Amino acid sequence: MQRPTRQEIYQLHAEICAGLADPTRILILYELAEGPQTGTALARTLGLPQSTVARHLRVLASKGLVIATRRGGVVEYALADHRVIQALDLMRAVMLDRIHLYQHIAQS
Repeated sequence: MQRPTRQEIYQLHAEICAGLADPTRILILYELAEGPQTGTALARTLGLPQSTVARHLRVLASKGLVIATRRGGVVEYALADHRVIQALDLMRAVMLDRIHLYQHIAQS
């Protein structure tokens, strides 16, 4: 198997980021960080229509961010890699630093 080219790596990186580019998907990922859940349970917890949650779960699964496992008659979703939460936390810290900087500039 050949090593991926730089362009292929950047493309994969962009696809993962595209999966994160929605606040509802970020909420779902944080919920799944607590443990695997069904789409129905996620919808109930987040107060969203099940169809909305299902659509976002399909995107997250297609980007390799969640894994779907069938257990009897239900599908349970789990994080594919818990490091995605660390990445989200890091991005949130950068965002908060930027907000504080803008507030400081506005007050000057």
